Amino acid sequence: MTSRDDTHDAAATGTPATPPTSRDVARAAGVSQATVSLVLGDKWRGRVSERTADLVRGAARELGYRPNLAARNLRLGRTRTALLVVPALTNEFFARVYAGAARTAAEHDFGVVLYPSPEGTKPARDPFASAQAALDGVIASSMATEALGAIRGAGLPLVMLDSDPDDPGAAAHVNLDIADGMRLVTEHLLALGHRRFVHLASAVDSWTFDVRAAALHDSLRRAPDAVVRTVPAPLDVHGARQAAELALTGPGPRPTALVCDDDILAAGACKAVRRLGLRVPEDVSVTGFDDLALATAVDPELTTVRLPAEQVGERGMAALLAVLDGRRPEGGDLPVELMVRGSTARV
Repeated sequence: MTSRDDTHDAAATGTPATPPTSRDVARAAGVSQATVSLVLGDKWRGRVSERTADLVRGAARELGYRPNLAARNLRLGRTRTALLVVPALTNEFFARVYAGAARTAAEHDFGVVLYPSPEGTKPARDPFASAQAALDGVIASSMATEALGAIRGAGLPLVMLDSDPDDPGAAAHVNLDIADGMRLVTEHLLALGHRRFVHLASAVDSWTFDVRAAALHDSLRRAPDAVVRTVPAPLDVHGARQAAELALTGPGPRPTALVCDDDILAAGACKAVRRLGLRVPEDVSVTGFDDLALATAVDPELTTVRLPAEQVGERGMAALLAVLDGRRPEGGDLPVELMVRGSTARV
């Protein structure tokens, strides 16, 4: 093995030092080359100890060893690239999902290509001439099942995020406890004395919004005197404002709480309340969902449900890596948190 002094002398004389090999790493760590290959190929779990893996990684760093990824990928028949399909690039939630997925991917020498598909319900085209030739797997966030037909046809492993867990076409699912989030919102408003609700529901047809609606109605059944009216709204501030104005000025007693499927809808609802000469929360309480940066930018700040978007991306990428390695992905829904702020108050 080339010593540090040898390397220094080579640099001093202008003679290029021989790049370290996996055999050098094995010798420095006191392990076999097969163990080095397992650790640096990220296939060591369950085969070698964590201490041994740390020794190998430390030796590789110390020697400046860089594995020949191109040769390894060719040997394994992999591109070490995953596709992340999202409904839109303009929503902060999906940007955070991507950040989490990319961070986990980088730790395993993977890359992530981000691909938007309109509204998450219209069919997504195969982003390459042949996705199978360019990708190792696909992660899809908050997408309708039927929107992924072309990509599924490529025969790649598919991990679904925030999507129907009963979909049999996915190799793994990573979901948030969306129903619990809406239950927390409803219980919070009921405790404040609210009984007249409007559900400002996203007009986008997807599993995650269906779950929110079902959880809201299930929770309100526990309060016999509670009434709720569902008003669909486009997933933008302007459309939400118009829908909320109609809901607040319709026939019958005015609702005291607007429960919104998303923080963007909630921002539109707050604008509608003010345009009608009313106040949030003194006259109407408003709640959101997602806890985007928007939630603390409006005044008053939104009571909303915080979704750990980056953790969704991390877990999704980890699930895809597990599927590719023949391991069972981590199970269980990710917990959510109710953030109580100034947009809700007692009736």
